[in-house]
Amino acid sequence: MASNALISHLSTYLKGIAMGAADVVPGVSGGTIAFITGIYETLIGTIHKLDLGLFKHWKNHGFKAMWSHYNLGFLAVLFLGIATSIFSLAKIITHLLETHPVLVWSFFFGLIVASIIYVGKQIDAWRLPVILALIAGAVVSYYITIAEPIAAQDSLWFMALAGFIAIIAMILPGLSGAFILLLLGAYEPVIGAISGVIDGLTGEADLMWDSFLKLTIFAIGAIAGLKAFSGILNWMFNNYKTITLAVLTGFMLGALNKVWPWKEVITTRINSEGLEVPLLEKSISPSNFEGDPQIMGAVIAAVAGCALILGFEWLAKRKSATADGKGA
Repeated sequence: MASNALISHLSTYLKGIAMGAADVVPGVSGGTIAFITGIYETLIGTIHKLDLGLFKHWKNHGFKAMWSHYNLGFLAVLFLGIATSIFSLAKIITHLLETHPVLVWSFFFGLIVASIIYVGKQIDAWRLPVILALIAGAVVSYYITIAEPIAAQDSLWFMALAGFIAIIAMILPGLSGAFILLLLGAYEPVIGAISGVIDGLTGEADLMWDSFLKLTIFAIGAIAGLKAFSGILNWMFNNYKTITLAVLTGFMLGALNKVWPWKEVITTRINSEGLEVPLLEKSISPSNFEGDPQIMGAVIAAVAGCALILGFEWLAKRKSATADGKGA
């Protein structure tokens, strides 16, 4: 029994790592990872259930009963995985995007294509309202990917607002929280604050505390946004699940424009390290791409992304079949 719990926590932790890795990349959604790994509705439902009654339950029934009732073990392990990923993989993913952008974006493209298929297969009735919901989600998501970011800001009130808005995108499959931060002009301040905390641990105490304060305010805004929006999502899944799945599928469909591997830079920006990086880009064909389009490598990377999602789906079905067999 203990080993089963350990395996479950390890699985949740690894899913958190995958979500965290996705959330630091503008264009990729941690919500998509949660959906394809089968924990999305559990996550939304658990967050929605959290309220101030937690403390009353703790007082009346004890800490262990409260921890179990509110499924806090799941949340703690998942967020630990997300935090581990953000603080350890952020620089690695940034480096890979700088050195192998076509291959990395191709991998993400494959992930999202397979995710669209995975979520779309769960829609059991393709009625007109469902189709319209999918189109609406795709249009909104697409226009977000071509929107022009505003100038960067890092005041505390703005960090709280950015956290509130970005977390909504982070838990929506297809909408990238990191890209929403970029649109708001908060991506550089947040990534800079994360780097500041990491660098501060090596001796720059003043930088660490300033960065830690910004991240704390951002987290408070994110928690407020998460709690507010989880209720809406939970209600939608309980009452209009098919429509909700169609909208989420549309979000992912529209997001494909952002992760298309071959881009032409329209405008640039200066990042926190003083380097010139793309700000606005448009999707182009591989034949018009400046430099090596790496078509074969891109295809392999995209197939690998698809295979990863299909692997998750296969494992989930096998686990479900095994559980049903034991139940019988």
